[in-house]
Amino acid sequence: MPGPGVVTGSLNTRSATILRELVEHYLQTGDPVGSRTLAHRLPMGLSPATVRNVMSDLTEAGLLFSPHTSAGRLPTEKGLRLFVDGMLQFGSLSEDEREAISRSLEARGRSLEGTLAEASTMLSGLSQAASLVLAPKSEGTIKHIEFVGLGGNRALVVLVGADGQVENRVIETPVGMLSSTLNEAANYLNARLTGRTLPELRTRVDEEMAADQTHLDQLATEVVASGLATWSDEGRGGTLIIRGQGNLLTDVTEIERLSTIQMLFERLEKQDAMLRLLELAENSDGVRIFIGAESGLFGVSGMSMVVAPARNESNRIVGALGVIGPTRLNYGRIIPVLDYTARIIGQMLG
Repeated sequence: MPGPGVVTGSLNTRSATILRELVEHYLQTGDPVGSRTLAHRLPMGLSPATVRNVMSDLTEAGLLFSPHTSAGRLPTEKGLRLFVDGMLQFGSLSEDEREAISRSLEARGRSLEGTLAEASTMLSGLSQAASLVLAPKSEGTIKHIEFVGLGGNRALVVLVGADGQVENRVIETPVGMLSSTLNEAANYLNARLTGRTLPELRTRVDEEMAADQTHLDQLATEVVASGLATWSDEGRGGTLIIRGQGNLLTDVTEIERLSTIQMLFERLEKQDAMLRLLELAENSDGVRIFIGAESGLFGVSGMSMVVAPARNESNRIVGALGVIGPTRLNYGRIIPVLDYTARIIGQMLG
């Protein structure tokens, strides 16, 4: 059982102060800290013996651990969680810092992907960790849809977005179909496009088909359904930009640690990692910190991830930003930078 220095459900002032000082020392150095060092750092005038007793209580409570028999203590992931939830102090960005971030992300003469890459590079540099910037492919309104016959019961579906982006898909067409059927299908869809996104168009068409209100023959109906389904089945992708992976390898010498980081990189390259990152952002009102395996994105102990949603003016999620690094990330610095950068990226993507 925890000793008298640990209060059920919370910590008393002395225990909280010692835990906070120990975690801050760990975030600065990454090294274990002993009772004598802590006693000198504390403003409370406690003896090393008293500090040692409190550290023992915190260890029994699962908030600290000793990496070696004779070493000092380090915070556990539980201890770090308690620290970031109730003790972490972070400042705000100065006006000069805000302007510097805004200037670095100016999109003039640069593609959107280039701007996102610059954001990821900037976050990696400021955090000295790996950074992620995720932009789902736009679900903006659709300007035009066209079907082009390719012969051999195949047709090309051309979708033009209101932003000028063009996407193509190849579909199978019914046997014996005339070219006029492709025109009929395209005219039907284009008559219903005004101000609609692809999901909204799909919903409208589904409703009319269910009510038998399309006024299309069977072959044209099959073309319309196949044309819309080609995007429904695979989604419209997105862009995930990762920078600063090398920062995670700094001072890493253990083979096991290298293997763990390599597995992390491989995990991030998979499509479901993008979906999980978006899910984390959608469930976050602001910046969130995930320690160890809390995010579900990777089961890696000793690592943390900080995620911020990018929202447009309608408060809809249009992307996500994140920083991944060791648990001793400079959270107090990263949080305001990530939050402000996410706001800018949200405006751009919106």
